[in-house]
Amino acid sequence: VIKNSTILRINTKNIIYNYNFFKKINNNSIVAPTIKANGYGIGDEFIFKLLVKHKCKHFFVATLEEAIKLNKINSKVYIYILNGIQNYNLKQFNRNLIPIINSVNEFEKINKTNNSFGVHIDTGINRLGINYNNIPNNIFNSKKINIVISHLASADEYDNIYNYTQKRRFDKNVKKFKKKDIIFSLSNSNGSILSNSYSYDMIRPGIGIYGGNNNNKRLKRSLKSVLTLSGKIIQIKIVNKNEYIGYNQTYRTKKNIKVAVIGTGYADGIPRKLSNKGVVYYKNNKFNIVGRISMDSFTIDISKSKHILKIGMYVDLINHKYDVENYAKQCETISNEVITSIGSRVIRLYE
Repeated sequence: VIKNSTILRINTKNIIYNYNFFKKINNNSIVAPTIKANGYGIGDEFIFKLLVKHKCKHFFVATLEEAIKLNKINSKVYIYILNGIQNYNLKQFNRNLIPIINSVNEFEKINKTNNSFGVHIDTGINRLGINYNNIPNNIFNSKKINIVISHLASADEYDNIYNYTQKRRFDKNVKKFKKKDIIFSLSNSNGSILSNSYSYDMIRPGIGIYGGNNNNKRLKRSLKSVLTLSGKIIQIKIVNKNEYIGYNQTYRTKKNIKVAVIGTGYADGIPRKLSNKGVVYYKNNKFNIVGRISMDSFTIDISKSKHILKIGMYVDLINHKYDVENYAKQCETISNEVITSIGSRVIRLYE
């Protein structure tokens, strides 16, 4: 058996634990996980099947292509498509593949069909959606709308007054819809714990399902870590004093050191940002990355524990102790970007 150079282990029990946490936040709210971008890089088909098995009936994706793929696996659950109808053939949507329309123009096109659909109200993120001030009455009066959403720009900042501003704008519009059984939804993972008043009829957790918490204290306490990202040692060698390691001579040895070359690199999603400053872990031992991260490898200084590591062993960039938020901080980014960047040649093991 070939043991891949890079392995991403996914703790499925912890995914379900995190999903159940969101279900307990507000018993009256539907939990609709966001599984766009290949389930945040973890594997959308697997996550979809796993959550359907645990009675999840509502999901969000970005594109129609993502939705059709999942709909072939199970055509009974509801899949909402955030990027709207664009120039798609409208016959591809149905009662279980529901586009979220983002403009008045899209509304006018789909309202002529028998399709049900959702509406995205832009309450101030100024990305997708119809501006909260510019929604025409025929949208409020439509009988075909089954869901109305908005999206918080700063839900990860608990004290940010803009959350309340967006909520107020959303509430003002919620009251105007005439149809009785519309699902209203404002919050993602972080928004869902701002207060119960942000839950509405549905919450849409994304990163929280996969163990990310954007350093939100309550989520950090409540969610379980899901991911272990490991790279294999493919060579061990001595590098003499005053030699350079890696591209462009960015690291020079001050004495003879022992190094291990790890067979993973930026093609696998390990950012060059970690060059000369990242760390990896083996059990309770921590090792510094020295030199530049290359496409398929990087180097660590193992001088202090030279007898522990052998070729074929794995070191962790992310594990349950040094979680995805810890790693994201090293990379000067957020956990969402980290996990969606993990490359396609990294084998995913669901445990």
